[in-house]
Amino acid sequence: MNTPDFKARLRAVPRQPGVYLMKDHLGAVIYVGKARDLKNRLASYFRPSQKMRASGKNRALIDSIHDFEYRTVRNEEESLLLEGKLIKDYRPRYNIALRDDKHFLLARIRPGDAWPRFSTTRLRKNDGARYFGPFPHSGALHHTLEWLHRGLGLRVCRPAEPGEADYCHCNADILRNCSAPCIGRITREAYAQRVDEACRILEGKGRRELLDNLHNEMEAAAALLDFERAGTLRDVLQNLRKTLTPTRQFTRSLGQPSPIDPIADLAELATELDLTGPLRIIECFDISNISSNHIVASMVRFTDGRPDPRNYRRYRIQSVAGQDDYASMAEVVHRRYSRILLESTDANPDASSADEDSLVIQRHLAREGLAKIVLPDLVIIDGGKGHLGIAVRELRALGLHALPVIGLAKKHEEIFIPGRSGSLRIAHDRGALKLVQRIRDEAHRFANGYNALLYRRRMRESHLDDCPGISPNKKRLLLEKFGSVRRIRAATVEQVSALPGISAKSAKVLLEFLSRDGKTE
Repeated sequence: MNTPDFKARLRAVPRQPGVYLMKDHLGAVIYVGKARDLKNRLASYFRPSQKMRASGKNRALIDSIHDFEYRTVRNEEESLLLEGKLIKDYRPRYNIALRDDKHFLLARIRPGDAWPRFSTTRLRKNDGARYFGPFPHSGALHHTLEWLHRGLGLRVCRPAEPGEADYCHCNADILRNCSAPCIGRITREAYAQRVDEACRILEGKGRRELLDNLHNEMEAAAALLDFERAGTLRDVLQNLRKTLTPTRQFTRSLGQPSPIDPIADLAELATELDLTGPLRIIECFDISNISSNHIVASMVRFTDGRPDPRNYRRYRIQSVAGQDDYASMAEVVHRRYSRILLESTDANPDASSADEDSLVIQRHLAREGLAKIVLPDLVIIDGGKGHLGIAVRELRALGLHALPVIGLAKKHEEIFIPGRSGSLRIAHDRGALKLVQRIRDEAHRFANGYNALLYRRRMRESHLDDCPGISPNKKRLLLEKFGSVRRIRAATVEQVSALPGISAKSAKVLLEFLSRDGKTE
């Protein structure tokens, strides 16, 4: 398949830093990259010489490109942040790095602590702490914090409020220039001033003056032939420049810089599906059966076209032996909506009526604010006609005959609708299809994440299978009591032998086995 001619479009690409998105002939994003010079980087993909030198993977990527987009940013640090967000959003198949759910580092401090200390984290929480970042260069951030700790005498120890007992085991005042607040060498007011100064630096206030002063110090040290200090200051300068370069924060939920318009996409999807009612809430189901050990399912919920993670649900399939997608889909759809109906009936026993179907009753309760969980306006099933037929059967068995439901087959991104013999194909550049794809991909990610979690848990629990004298029943008792192998390993012989059927001798053998096994993990 020939690559389209993009010469005219490439002439309009600016020589600025930014991020570019490569698309295939279906309009799906297959690669996200960043560039210091967008014009040069994009042009390189369409040079014959570049393809000849490329690896097999890159040649396959180049052959698949049928369109591209680009977004300019202010600097390279911003391009790195935006690249990571877009990769997590689109999950392109040719991107390896940044496809997981990791985030860039943040610096964190709790001003309300007696002696605040800086730490790093990847998640911002509503916990009263101050957060700085995100910072694209984790190494530069760690070195910058180390420089701040030493220069301002900030503590790095972990106790919430260190005292003399902690000081006895700490040499940070000697090795790290700590101001030793634990033994009263500095007042709380003076320490708070130092923390404020560090916060101002991380916020970028006085950045230019700080960098100029350090640069002058470096040149002065070099002039005095103190090359060791000059080299140290050079490293500090480089790390500070990387850390303090102004960057915007990019999030998936913002309309800028992403061109996604969820409300417009919802309206377009409702038109394509001929839905007469409002379309606000969409739920999507996916089955993940990477192995026969853990067959799981996910249900994700989007409200007003945006993810609603608090209402995501994940399921371990209980009634299906082996890998059977159809039976698994039937179980999870039935479990989801039978529970909604049951909880609603329990909360509103007088609302049911033999003259009305379940959907009408639930819609009435939702309008009155009496429904514990509001039924979705549309259900999406990840699969073709077979999966859709199973879901429709379960919904009808629950009295939800009129609940809109569609199936999305991944191969050609076809939409199947109950009662229609053929499939609905929406153009790949339309927002309606992109919305459905985003929801389906999120359900797929959530299901695979749960499967991976159970697999890792199973690998940890398998240590008990190798321990002599531990039957399946004893294993179940141990895990119910302690929750994990790590906690069993930390328990005492008395705690383990307190369980029925486990003697003190067996407990001792178990803990010795886990202790030896833990050293090789």
